[in-house]
Amino acid sequence: MSAIRRICVYCGSGPGSDPAFVAAARTFGRILADNHIGVVFGGGSVGLMGAVANAVLDRGGEAIGVIPTFLVNREHALGRGQVVETRDMHERKQKMFDLADAFVALPGGIGTLEEVIEQMTWAQLGQHKKPILLANIQHFWDPLCALLDHMEELQFIRSGMEVNYLVADRIEDALPMLLDAAKRVPERAKAMTEVGEKM
Repeated sequence: MSAIRRICVYCGSGPGSDPAFVAAARTFGRILADNHIGVVFGGGSVGLMGAVANAVLDRGGEAIGVIPTFLVNREHALGRGQVVETRDMHERKQKMFDLADAFVALPGGIGTLEEVIEQMTWAQLGQHKKPILLANIQHFWDPLCALLDHMEELQFIRSGMEVNYLVADRIEDALPMLLDAAKRVPERAKAMTEVGEKM
């Protein structure tokens, strides 16, 4: 059984057009803090990033922002909590992986999509078994889920190479789903492994 101490939240540096997105980010931040679970996020103070981190911090929780130096000004690095600066995006994503026990993708743009897809790829290749969840607020992730189903139907995602992920249509369901999934993950299976190495 694996413990969840921190959750990495991938999300937009903007608020999006639907107020439900920011509301979900704030709600999830409060849920994490109330359950003594820290958040690892992209380090920005604006958009959904800022909403989830500030909600955690406002409740006395732990927030660790991980941001490349070149984005500190552009994404208005959060001046609260812990901020870790990295040299580039690759180091940022590795650091976020190392700090987290599970991953949640709230609505966001290309960066959010790329980050959660990379975690799915790493998991598909057997490099980790940390739970991955799409927070499907207002059906935001429906097109991605449909695309993944389409890839499987056309056998580009073949038997034995399934992409395991969770989908929560309500943000209140996200943490219970992740905690349940973590029960089936041995602690040693969360560490990054070389491709082909058995966990």
